[in-house]
Amino acid sequence: MLLDQTDFVVHPGERVGFVGKNGAGKSTLFALIQHEIDADAGQLDIPTGWRVASVQQEIASSQAPAREFVIDGDVHLRALQAARAALGDHAAEHPGDHASHHAGDPSPHAEAHGSRIAELETELIEAGAWTAASRAEQLLAGLGFTPEQWSHPVDSFSGGWRMRLALARALMAPSELLLLDEPTNHLDLDAMLWLERWLSAYAGTVLLISHDTEFLDAVAQTILHFDQGKLNRYRGGYEDFVTQRSERLRQTKIAWERQTRETARLQGFIDRFKAKASKAKQAQSRVKALARMEQLAPIHAESGIDIRIPSPDEMPDPLLVMDDMQAGYTTAEGEPVTILRHVNLMVRGGDRIGILGVNGAGKSTLVKTLAGELEPQAGSRKASRGLNVGYFAQHQLDMLDLDSSPLQHLARLAPDTREQELRNYLGSFGFGGDRVMDKVEPMSGGEKARLALSLIVWQKPNLLLLDEPSNHLDVETREALTTALAEFGGSMLLVSHDRHLLRTTVDSFWIVADGRVEPFDGDLEDYRDWLMQHQAAARREEAAARSAARNEASEGTTVDAPVMDRKQQKRDAATLRQRLAILRKPLETKLAKVEKELDQIHSQIKALDSLIADPDLYNEARRQERVTTLAQHGELTKRCSQIEESWLELQGELEGLESE
Repeated sequence: MLLDQTDFVVHPGERVGFVGKNGAGKSTLFALIQHEIDADAGQLDIPTGWRVASVQQEIASSQAPAREFVIDGDVHLRALQAARAALGDHAAEHPGDHASHHAGDPSPHAEAHGSRIAELETELIEAGAWTAASRAEQLLAGLGFTPEQWSHPVDSFSGGWRMRLALARALMAPSELLLLDEPTNHLDLDAMLWLERWLSAYAGTVLLISHDTEFLDAVAQTILHFDQGKLNRYRGGYEDFVTQRSERLRQTKIAWERQTRETARLQGFIDRFKAKASKAKQAQSRVKALARMEQLAPIHAESGIDIRIPSPDEMPDPLLVMDDMQAGYTTAEGEPVTILRHVNLMVRGGDRIGILGVNGAGKSTLVKTLAGELEPQAGSRKASRGLNVGYFAQHQLDMLDLDSSPLQHLARLAPDTREQELRNYLGSFGFGGDRVMDKVEPMSGGEKARLALSLIVWQKPNLLLLDEPSNHLDVETREALTTALAEFGGSMLLVSHDRHLLRTTVDSFWIVADGRVEPFDGDLEDYRDWLMQHQAAARREEAAARSAARNEASEGTTVDAPVMDRKQQKRDAATLRQRLAILRKPLETKLAKVEKELDQIHSQIKALDSLIADPDLYNEARRQERVTTLAQHGELTKRCSQIEESWLELQGELEGLESE
């Protein structure tokens, strides 16, 4: 039984995050909402006429171009287009009806046909038929697809990229209710930030399952927590949920302890006096009181996962030196493709580095080269004696033996270690009791990731290279991994879209951009600012390229036309510049004002961050100051997101003027 006697209400326009342990019933509830399964009892009511959109978990083989595949998500639009195309085919097959219509003697059939075409044309306009391609392109660009990839067939993309296509397709569908089950699992940080902004602007209702706590905090306005067969509602984002739930658990523990004492007292009275006639009435009333008492369940620990990463036996310094290194890969035809050039960096003992960069910039290529899976194309990657690399990436999961158990996997690495020691170690990764003997094949993605990670860290690496290690992990396991990495005594390079993991485990950043890898002097907020500027510059370049292409095409079509008067050309150009200047001025004024306010808010947030990081703030004497500080931080963070949206809109308007 996943949910029993559960009541909950979601209001129109709410963005609700579902949280709970793996297997608690989150995806099952999604299946119920989509009528894939039926409730055993009770009812689930969704407003009549609401359109429900969700992400397909499996994509059938398709040769459709990516852009057309995304537009297919708007089923209503595609039906209208098919109906309009069918009427066009009918006209071609029955020209006689239309000939009489043009001759001034329209037949009833021709009139009905023409009327239906007019209706369909109106419906197509209302359905956004003429903007569908640009809307699909915006979704694809936001999720990391380059313009060249928009026309590639769906089957040419890997599994992770197909899931991005499925997400774009779901966002393309007009809907009043949007269901998202782990939408960030296959996204980079830049695509995830884009998705946060998109969901903030979405007018419908969102139900979201995610183990990414910062994403939940940014998107959700309400949290529904799956707990012991019930759904508990919490107001606010994930951090608000943690605070409120801690207090609820504290109060529940107090109530349970009080009830335990009261139960013992009543039972003691009954046992002492039930045989005495003079006390029989009082004893019977105590029996009824005991029966009426609602039994509170004791509090159980949420998770048995307590990951510990062994400290390395030795720590050379430096561990790795890259000297004018060039990195890339070789195509199936044997052609080298260079991704990164002139990399001159060093990994020292104790370094904890987060790797940032937009999708496709070369983060995974860098990590694979450092791990030794790819050889440098030029320059060198010099490893110190004693270097012991532990490399985790998603493809490590595919290397597990599906017919073997976790214990068998670990025993192959450590054949001379006692079985009980191996069992204890695997137990800390959540494989306790008989679970260590279960086959790997039916395990979830999160369980396989835990097993792969346990095998890597057993070998006591002094350099961990982690490429999206938290994918598929639930919140409790992510927290356990975060704690373990924060306490790890070796060096670490981390690629992750999990901002909480990055904030709490790394000390510095490298940024991969424009074929280079450089140290990044800033934090994740500074990277978000850099990303917005980088994207704006890319849009300006794209607009300039389109403008140049139009000019070139225009010049090509006027070769045989009469030569325009040069003075008139200059006058037209001057008029155009003047008009653009008039249109640009108010936008630039607004942009300057927005940027000034954004700078002020960033300064205020940084000041509050410093205050929040001060341990003294959490003394009981400063309770009111702490409450006020945290409230101010939350309000400023929300305001910052709103202003950034305004900044992006203004930039888009300016770029639109430049491309006209």
